[in-house]
Amino acid sequence: MRSEREILADVRALAVEYYELTGKPLGVTGEIAEFEASEKLGLELAPPRTEGYDATYPDGRKVQIKGRRLSSVPPKPGQRMGKIDLSKPFDTVALVLLGPHFEALEIWEAPRAAVKARLEAPGSRARTERGQLGVSQFCSVAKRVWPTT
Repeated sequence: MRSEREILADVRALAVEYYELTGKPLGVTGEIAEFEASEKLGLELAPPRTEGYDATYPDGRKVQIKGRRLSSVPPKPGQRMGKIDLSKPFDTVALVLLGPHFEALEIWEAPRAAVKARLEAPGSRARTERGQLGVSQFCSVAKRVWPTT
C-alpha cells in the first residue's frame, strides 16, 4: 500500500497539470496544507469533519489549518485565506503557504485572540461578515513557525 506522502505527490502533480489545462484549481489545497502542517509541526490530524479544528499539538492545543497556494512570492495584495469561524472551537490558526507546485514554503501561526481581534476590526466586510483575512493581514498578527531558521 502507498503512503500518504506518495499519494499526495501524485495529487500535487495532477493539480498543477489540471490548473495549467483549465485555469481552475482542483480543490486539494486544504488537504495538502493539513498534511504539510502535521508533518512539519508535529501535529496529530483530527478525524474528518471535526468542527472548528483540523489537528492538535501534543499538549492538546487545537489548530485550525488554512492553506493558500501562491501565484507569486511574496503574495500579491488581496490574496485571501478561507473563512475562519470564531463560533467553532480552536486555539490557534496555522496558515500553510504553498508554492506553484503545492510545495510548502512557510507556515504562519496566530493565537485565537489575535485572529479574533483582526477579524473584528472595523473597516472590511470580508473580515467582519465573511470571516476572511488577507494573507498579509494574517501574517501581520502571526508568527512564522516553519521554517524556523
